[in-house]
Amino acid sequence: MNWLWQAFDPATIGAFFTQFRNEMAEPTFWIAVGKIIWINVLLSGDNALVIALACRGLKPRHRLWGMVLGAGAAVLLRIIFTGIVASLMGLPYLKLIGGLALIVIAAKLLVPENEDEDDVESASHLWQAVQIVVVADIIMSLDNVIAVAAAANGSVPLLVLGLAISVPLIVAGAALIMALLSKLPILVWAGAALLGWIAGEVIATDPGIAPRLHFLSEGSFGASLDKMLGSLHIPAQFAHGGGGAEYLCATLGVIVVLFVGSVWRRRSLSAAALEASERHAKASAEG
Repeated sequence: MNWLWQAFDPATIGAFFTQFRNEMAEPTFWIAVGKIIWINVLLSGDNALVIALACRGLKPRHRLWGMVLGAGAAVLLRIIFTGIVASLMGLPYLKLIGGLALIVIAAKLLVPENEDEDDVESASHLWQAVQIVVVADIIMSLDNVIAVAAAANGSVPLLVLGLAISVPLIVAGAALIMALLSKLPILVWAGAALLGWIAGEVIATDPGIAPRLHFLSEGSFGASLDKMLGSLHIPAQFAHGGGGAEYLCATLGVIVVLFVGSVWRRRSLSAAALEASERHAKASAEG
C-alpha cells in the first residue's frame, strides 16, 4: 500500500504539477497529446458504444449520469493501468514485446469487424450500468493501454491529459466519430500507420535492442546508409549518435503494419463474402 500513499503525498503531487507545467511549454508535448487522442479515438469506438448500450435501459434522468460516471471510472482505471504498463516498459525486452503487440493491434485496426450489439447487457439500475461500463472497458482496453503507454513514452502528465481529454470526447461524440471514420477510411489507415511508427520507435528504444542498433549505426552498415543519404544531399543520420536507426525502425513498423493489415483485411473480406454466398445458397435451397 506504500505506493498508494506515495501517489497522494503532497510532494509527489507538487512534483507532478511542476513536471506538467514544464512539459506543456514544449511543442513536442502537444504533438504527443494529439497522438494519444487520435489513438484513443481510433481504438475506443467499441468502448463508447458499450457505454451507450449499457445505459440504454436506464431512466432518462439516470442515463447521462450512467455515461458520465462510467466513463469517469474508466478514465481513472485506464490512467492507472497505463501508468503501470509505461513503468514496466523500462525493463529489457518488454518494449520489444509491447512494440510487437502494437503492430498486431495496428494491423487489426484495418480489418473490418461485425459486432453483435446483443452481446452487451442493458442495465436497469445506475450503479449496475456503471459496473458494466467499467468491466467492459477493462476487458476491451488492453490495446489502448499498450498504444497510449508507448505514445506517452513514460510521461505521466501526457497520460493524464491525453486520456482525460480523449475518453469523454469519445463518449460524447461516439456516433459522430464512428460516422466520420466510416466516411473517411483514410483516417483509419493513417492511424494504423501512426501506430506502426510508434511501435517501431518503441522497439528501437528497448534497453535490450538499443545497444545493438547503436553498434550497427556506428559500424559499416550505418556508414553505408549515411553514404547513400549523402548522395541524396541528406545529412548523415546514423553515425555519431544520430537517430537514423530509430527512424528506420519506425518506418519499417509502418511498412509491416500496412502490409500485414492489407493481407489480413483482404482475407477477412474474402471469408465474409464466402460466408454470405453460402448463406444465400442455403436460403435459396430451403426456399
